[in-house]
Amino acid sequence: MILNLPSQNLRNTNTWEQRKFSDVVDVRSGRDYKHLNEGNVPVYGTGGYMLSVDEALSYDEDAIGIGRKGTIDKPYLLKAPFWTVDTLFYAVPNKGFNLDFVNSIFQRVNWKKYDESTGVPSLSKTVINKVPVIVPSEDEQVKIGTFFANLDHLITLHQRES
Repeated sequence: MILNLPSQNLRNTNTWEQRKFSDVVDVRSGRDYKHLNEGNVPVYGTGGYMLSVDEALSYDEDAIGIGRKGTIDKPYLLKAPFWTVDTLFYAVPNKGFNLDFVNSIFQRVNWKKYDESTGVPSLSKTVINKVPVIVPSEDEQVKIGTFFANLDHLITLHQRES
C-alpha cells in the first residue's frame, strides 16, 4: 500500500509506504554476558547500561534496544560496539533505513499494546516484526531522523541545565 501525503512545503507529492518492522529492521537477541571478562564494551539491559565487558554482540552496527521482558516500552539507541543481555532485543536497521528515523518510530509505538504476557511485560521478535509502520524515502528519513535526533539532544541539554 502506498500513501500519497501532500506537503505544503514541497513541490512534489511525497510517497510513504506502509511496511512491517520486519522490512525495516533485523531484530536480534541479546545473550548472557557472565562468561565474559571485564573490558571496554558496554553491556545494556532493559534499564540501560549495566557494566562493561571484553566482547561485543555488535562491533560496527548501531541499533535500537527494546525490552523482551520488563521495560518493553522504553526503546533506546545503542552505539556500537555493545553487548545486550538476554532480556533486551537489539534492532539493526536494514539497508535503506536511517537509524535516527527508525528510532523515532520506535519511540512512538505503544509497545504496551503488544504485550504478550500475563505477568511481567513481554515482547517477541514475531510481534515486533508484525508491527505496521509507514516510511518515506531514505532521503526523507535522514531529514526527519536528524530533526528528531537534534531535538532529543536539545531537550537533554535543557534538562541538564535545570
